[in-house]
Amino acid sequence: MQQALAKPEEAAMTEHNKPPQSALYLDDLTVGALFVSAEHAMDEQQILAFARQFDPQPFHLSDAAAKDTLFGGLAASGWHTAAVTMRLLVTSGMPLQGGIIGSGGELSWPRPTRASDILHVESEVLEVTPSRSRPDRGMVKLRSETRNQHGEIVQLFVSKLVVSRKTP
Repeated sequence: MQQALAKPEEAAMTEHNKPPQSALYLDDLTVGALFVSAEHAMDEQQILAFARQFDPQPFHLSDAAAKDTLFGGLAASGWHTAAVTMRLLVTSGMPLQGGIIGSGGELSWPRPTRASDILHVESEVLEVTPSRSRPDRGMVKLRSETRNQHGEIVQLFVSKLVVSRKTP
């Protein structure tokens, strides 16, 4: 079974009004399957609150302080972008049976997330590998691009996920 959702521009939904999806097992996933999450609107208050609690660097805490940095203005912490990405994947982007359980990955932030950005996540299944030693699960390699309203990638995450199999 290949699950594909409409692109955000085709169905302007927020994570709060997106219809529920059926939970998927490893057996339901195929290489090339695409998933598109709902959207999340960033704003200055979210960026400041996250930065104060988790990443209190000047370019995350003040637009004025960030002006003379390589960001040239207020930028969300990459960890904030990662947290929003995870929420979007869990609530609307990757409906895995038993939840999204990571076992590693590679994360990059090619451009900053700004207070005016509206984010969504586009994910593609790259590999599906049943476990030989544990028949109740397998591994999925997933490429997730967090994009802003202009289609620019603000985060790229290639993850390895542990996914449950259907019971025989």
